[in-house]
Amino acid sequence: MSSPKASIIIRCYNEREHIGKLLHGVFEQTFQDFEVLLVDSGSTDGTLEVARQYPIDDVVYISPDKFSFGRSLNYGCEEADGEYCVFASAHVYPRRKDWLEKILEKFEDEDVALVYGKQRGDETTKFSERRIFQRWFPEEDIDYQITPFCNNANAAIRRELWEEFPYDESLTGLEDLDWAKRVKNAGYEISYASEAEIVHVHDETPSEILNRYRREAIAHKQIIPEQSFGFRDFIGAFLRNMFSDYTAAARQGSLWGNIRSIPTFRLMQFWGTYQGFRRHDPVTEELRERFYYPDKNGYPEDRNKTVKAKGGDTSETEEIDYTEAGAVPEPEVD
Repeated sequence: MSSPKASIIIRCYNEREHIGKLLHGVFEQTFQDFEVLLVDSGSTDGTLEVARQYPIDDVVYISPDKFSFGRSLNYGCEEADGEYCVFASAHVYPRRKDWLEKILEKFEDEDVALVYGKQRGDETTKFSERRIFQRWFPEEDIDYQITPFCNNANAAIRRELWEEFPYDESLTGLEDLDWAKRVKNAGYEISYASEAEIVHVHDETPSEILNRYRREAIAHKQIIPEQSFGFRDFIGAFLRNMFSDYTAAARQGSLWGNIRSIPTFRLMQFWGTYQGFRRHDPVTEELRERFYYPDKNGYPEDRNKTVKAKGGDTSETEEIDYTEAGAVPEPEVD
């Protein structure tokens, strides 16, 4: 059999509530020359049982005690057969049936190494995070981006370049920024596809928001060591963004509904960033565990499972109807 054009790689851990919606959207795409690989890091909530309802090609297992974001991507890329590796977080879903088509068409330019697409929130998304999405992911394409910014929740790379530039497995986050920086330094381009849109479901608790920004700041300091974020930066960023969000919410008539969530989100965002930048000690295994599995007292149970299947039908380009995405089964009890 010939290799597929694209390998869709989905990192997942306990995503039972979301992964079915993503896979439904994937198999509704107009472009169908792809395989789907899951990289699972110890799900125990029925994630893989939901995934088996769809014609995925393989599940690659990464032991929880070996997990990092970069290592899980390396595992997926190693097993991929496609010319392009397309990354999607397990808690996103494409809005339209041409999502995959739009993100891959940018690679017609041979100088482009990485393409990332638009992200927007859903009804659970915090007001401040909605504003972040709008700032980071504009409405217009960027063919040649000056900065190495990108986001692997919705992105694609040339697999042959991954073989030359594997992901840094030591980073606690921002492995996508690090990869983009290295390929840009080698002379390649980063491109943004505004029409390759996904909905990113980020319904995090305050402690999860702090955890995310803290581990990303630790990685940021490694990737771009000349940058800093001190206490005065924390105060300034928190106040500026909080009042900017309040102003925007007032203009939209939604101030009262977000009166508490705005300062909570911005405080956790910038306090986590400050904590990450001020850390000088090596990241211990215990801290990595809290970064990657913040709701667990220890690593999840090892479950090495493999699934093989193929399929998918084409359809016209339009918004995807998720009302028929299917019910989520109850998790299995061992």
